[in-house]
Amino acid sequence: MVSRRFTLKLGAAAGAGLMTGSVFGQRVPQSGLVFPDGYQPTWTKEPSPPATPFVVPLFVMPIAQPVPEGALNPPPDPQSHQRYFEFAPKKFYIQRLQEAKWVYHTDPPYNQGSWNYCFDGITPGATFITRYGEPLFVRRVNALPPVGAGKVTWAMPSFSIHTHNGHQASESDGFPADFADPGEFWDHHYPSFPAGNDPREVMGTLWYHDHRLDFTATNVYAGLSGFFLAFDELDSNDENDPNPQAFRLPSGKYDVPLILHDVQFDQNGQCVWDFVGAHPVPSGGNGGGYGPSTTYTVNGMVGDRFTVNRIIQPYFKVERRKYRLRLLNGGPSRFYSLAFTKDGKTPEPVYVISDDGNLLPRPIKTDDYFDLWPANRYDIVVDFSNYNDGDKIYLTNRLEERPDGAGATGRYLDTSNLIMRFDVTGGMVSDPSRIPETMRPLPEIDLSEVKRERTFVFDYTNGMWTINGRLMDPNRIDAAIEQGSAEIWTLRNDGDAWGHPIHTHFEEFQILEINGKPVHPDEVGISGRKDVVQLGPGDEIKFFGRWRDFFGKYVMHCHNVVHEDHAMMIRWDIVEPGKGY
Repeated sequence: MVSRRFTLKLGAAAGAGLMTGSVFGQRVPQSGLVFPDGYQPTWTKEPSPPATPFVVPLFVMPIAQPVPEGALNPPPDPQSHQRYFEFAPKKFYIQRLQEAKWVYHTDPPYNQGSWNYCFDGITPGATFITRYGEPLFVRRVNALPPVGAGKVTWAMPSFSIHTHNGHQASESDGFPADFADPGEFWDHHYPSFPAGNDPREVMGTLWYHDHRLDFTATNVYAGLSGFFLAFDELDSNDENDPNPQAFRLPSGKYDVPLILHDVQFDQNGQCVWDFVGAHPVPSGGNGGGYGPSTTYTVNGMVGDRFTVNRIIQPYFKVERRKYRLRLLNGGPSRFYSLAFTKDGKTPEPVYVISDDGNLLPRPIKTDDYFDLWPANRYDIVVDFSNYNDGDKIYLTNRLEERPDGAGATGRYLDTSNLIMRFDVTGGMVSDPSRIPETMRPLPEIDLSEVKRERTFVFDYTNGMWTINGRLMDPNRIDAAIEQGSAEIWTLRNDGDAWGHPIHTHFEEFQILEINGKPVHPDEVGISGRKDVVQLGPGDEIKFFGRWRDFFGKYVMHCHNVVHEDHAMMIRWDIVEPGKGY
């Protein structure tokens, strides 16, 4: 069963809006949640140069390589990290954040390269391959040019890198106000153990990205993201593993991370941010109107060129065998409804094996579209042995985005919205990988552990995105959570016309109810362990979560990161037992 709850809900509302003169079923005046006469989004008014699809091969990121501990100068400071000696690093890495040219396509003008923020000259950055039980240490050095000296004029050259949704101490988590400016570095200690030392809490497909306060959207869009993959003795990164308990999923070159970004370019092929003459400023509260133009989009950033691993509509040659494809919506704002198709329309069968980076109790076979909101991840197994040499399979999006970037319209697009092509080549090949019948069981939910229940209301107030009517203040603790306890959180979207992918750091959670109804055990995007909630218009979602192992400050925020920057985010702290509130 695949979740299209939000897509179908918006589709019905959008249809009603067309008939009644309202938007998403809400009757509003012309000055309300519809665009003023003559309004055109930047990607319509100033579209990117054309680019021939499926002529540039997919960029497969290299694997991050460790360095000797002595290469870190000055050496790591164990006193700066919780439980450092208990989880002493076994591998050390250095990443340099730089400004560099990146070639998105070979057609002019893209072949001249676009200035981007990069990790060691590439975007996305190198893929980290990690194992539980092997702690690692990553030093990230800010080699970006100072403010005003760089070619990327719309981003901020300071960073706070977050490994999403890693189980790491606060000082290594990428708290938005913990940032490093040009010439500085930040050290990250990743202890590589599952939350609560529970093997059911092992995670797999994580990613890292910038989280700098007020500039997350621009900095990630500029190029600061990459994959962080974790393995254990079951998901072992070895399809020939002799361990009878091993899952033997497709591995090596048959395990392919894919990060989706939609990007806007100027006529010189330079990646640009939507600034001048951008979107109207919503001027009211819930259901308010649009005022004069702004110089900075507050709703969302939508690009008109689809990229995968920062290549415009690439192709990828595949053998006739199974592949593990790790799909990640890197944002900043676009929602997708995806399928693998031969005709650009009809979904082909695939197996969904993970949700937000974590293996499900069992694979779910689907021949339907599945929603992928910003920061959501799915691991998909596609068996290309079912196709013939020369067949073309497309990663296809059918979901239309609102022009202002604040969410999906719910309408389906035509068949031209093809993101990537897989070219099936050759004859039948040996394939030792498999799709296991069972995988990782879910942790048990014990309601007797619940210490508190909290409600968070997401809304639009006086031109900014708010939680419980407040803007983000990094010095204000909005929730003090007692270490070792569990809580039930209710998230409510008081808006009628926008969607919010809500992400909370550090530990994952399990959804209990959506709009008062229990979740289906096989519903993709809902039933597994989650770190992103799909909070559609008017939705209310209740989840159970635990908070263990470390102390310190963390955040919850909307992962339409334009909303996060303006300023839909709260700070929550893990505190000693008895000191919660």
